[in-house]
Amino acid sequence: MNINNWQTKRLGDLYDITSSKRVFQSEWKSSGVPFYRAREIVKLSQNGYVDNELFISEEMFNKYSFKYGAPKEGDLMVTGVGTLGIPYIVKKDDRFYFKDGNIIWLKRKSDINSKFVEYAFKSDFLRKQIDNFTGVTVGTYTIIKAKNTVLSVPSLSEQHRIVRILDGVFEKIVKVKENTEKNLQNSRALFEAYLQSVFANPGKDWEEKRLGEILEKTETINPRNNPDKGFIYIDVSSVNKENLTIENTTLIKGRNAPSRARKLIRIDDVIFATVRPTLRRIAIIPKEFDQQVCSTGYFVLRAKGNLINKLLFYFIQTKSFNEKMEKLQKGASYPAVTDGDVKNQIISFPKSITEQKTVVKKLDSLSEQTKKLQEIYKQKLTDLEKLKKSILNEAFSDRL
Repeated sequence: MNINNWQTKRLGDLYDITSSKRVFQSEWKSSGVPFYRAREIVKLSQNGYVDNELFISEEMFNKYSFKYGAPKEGDLMVTGVGTLGIPYIVKKDDRFYFKDGNIIWLKRKSDINSKFVEYAFKSDFLRKQIDNFTGVTVGTYTIIKAKNTVLSVPSLSEQHRIVRILDGVFEKIVKVKENTEKNLQNSRALFEAYLQSVFANPGKDWEEKRLGEILEKTETINPRNNPDKGFIYIDVSSVNKENLTIENTTLIKGRNAPSRARKLIRIDDVIFATVRPTLRRIAIIPKEFDQQVCSTGYFVLRAKGNLINKLLFYFIQTKSFNEKMEKLQKGASYPAVTDGDVKNQIISFPKSITEQKTVVKKLDSLSEQTKKLQEIYKQKLTDLEKLKKSILNEAFSDRL
């Protein structure tokens, strides 16, 4: 591939490409010189920093640095496993060693701007080669594959010019992205603040009850008693915690029902995951899941006649309720609260069903507006990523 005065080079022509000498797991330390795996390089590439977990001793680092060398300013570290082909340029003050095979080490040996090559790794031109080398879902990016990766390279002055343009444009994109992410967070925060205020500031004709006092007893069943009957199963992971809707359900025959598939649900029931409650997996049961089954990892809320379920749905979303669940959860590896913990929480609500419906209508309206606003911000973030990719493709097609 030649673009005007650009020359086609293999990465092996531009860099000495190797990896580290093996460091055994028994030699990993909890302090000393940072020791990076592919996951740390990905974080460095994305964030510019990493909270490292592993180290090697100063003695080992000095020994390996003297004998084999260590990453130097301008070298490129590229992930060879996991998320493949993610580049990181070694900075002046970096001092680390890395896991063999996880990371490919590109030692600069030619007149090349490593920032130009880093941008190339993020472009479709190199990404397609890496996918072709490895397959899009499995494989590794090896030293041999890296050496044979092809790059079209202009003069050094042109490399510098392209890098300056990309740095300037991407810096602006980052700022726009940060502002958009803040707006997204603020839109969520505003709704949550209003929601909290509704239940924290009850009106004159409101009353307080423990949830256990205003909930009906729900049913448990054993689908295995009807081995040929099919049912829709809602697992704990089936609820999307971002939009509080039920997704990724499973159609199962009774004979194949998992042991946790025991709770019968009805239309307008509210389900709240008591397992890892801080994830806020909350949903209201729509018509299509009426008389189906959910996991025992959920607490099913079904209000008696003096309260409408949709108000329960909003109450379970409040900051105060979830903060109490966080304090009550027990278990380090599998934190959970009990059904009794949920039943013991106090809810304020209007005595009048008519007023309850009015409150719900206002919350529905604000929730819908918030969701629309969030979709706009999410689309803007998607568009910014597309813009970055488009600009990179322009750069490596000599159109900047």
